[in-house]
Amino acid sequence: MSAQFIWIGIGFLGQALFSARFLVQWLTSEMRRESVIPVAFWYLSLAGGATLLTYAIWRKDPVFIAGQGFGLLVYARNLILIHRKGRTPREDAATDGDKT
Repeated sequence: MSAQFIWIGIGFLGQALFSARFLVQWLTSEMRRESVIPVAFWYLSLAGGATLLTYAIWRKDPVFIAGQGFGLLVYARNLILIHRKGRTPREDAATDGDKT
């Protein structure tokens, strides 16, 4: 098995993780009958983005590197905000109706 074959596999793995986040978001929203971004969306974004960034670095693609690198900052920041607040999105959705 060649190194290039392994790297292409890593690239496809990253793309699969990154794409899975949309499926998770869609299914969660359908179950709740409202648009929701579950915490799993951000973890899949982070895992897929990191894997794709690794692949982009191997390809030496500055456009791909910049895009994935910036995205990782956004995904990590969202997870920090979620965990710092100490609440899940479900708890937030349950209390949104209480605001006046």
